[in-house]
Amino acid sequence: MVYVPERVWIDRGRYLEAESNFFSGQTYSTGDVKSNASQEALIQRIASLEVENQELKKTIDDIVKRVASLEVKCSTCTPPVTDKCSAAAKPTPKKAPAPADDDDDDLDLFGDDDAPKKPVVAPVKVEKKKKAEVIAKSSVVLEIKPWDDETNMQEMEKCVRSIEKDGLLWGSSKLVPVAYNVKKLQIVCVVEDDKVGIEELSEEIEAFEDYVQSVDVAAFNKI
Repeated sequence: MVYVPERVWIDRGRYLEAESNFFSGQTYSTGDVKSNASQEALIQRIASLEVENQELKKTIDDIVKRVASLEVKCSTCTPPVTDKCSAAAKPTPKKAPAPADDDDDDLDLFGDDDAPKKPVVAPVKVEKKKKAEVIAKSSVVLEIKPWDDETNMQEMEKCVRSIEKDGLLWGSSKLVPVAYNVKKLQIVCVVEDDKVGIEELSEEIEAFEDYVQSVDVAAFNKI
């Protein structure tokens, strides 16, 4: 009888476990562990960058708001306070009337004695019909800007309309939004060109320093 040595598979359990893990998709290696760790670190970095981006955006929005607020304050610096509606209307110098034409000519009623005398005929005065004078007028739209949004626009309009001149007639008005709750006053006036100057009128309006920052001409039309 021949003795045949029995073969023993000592590592059979490890091979079976490895085979089971392979077919079930649960096999892992050192490279896989490193790859997962790098992916988790990348995800954490992206999340951190998103948080920093949001904080940076908030900071930029805050800076923009502060700059806008400073621009409004710089453009609406209040001048020294004076008496309200203290500007007196400047009288417009009137033109001297043109001298009337002398229609009567000197007549030599006594001629030379030696010259033959002619009967003197009294001149007949003919009344000249005066042509109707055409008065040049203009329709003007003024834009009056206040200092800031706290300016009393009703009081400002009262001061503007308190200016009275010969040849000046105030018309309708309205408030037009500008920016940052600031509104400007648009007011219509009709002026006689020979009596009222727009530049002089603008200077009188700007004299109300408590309310008026500037005056601009938005429209100018001859009538």
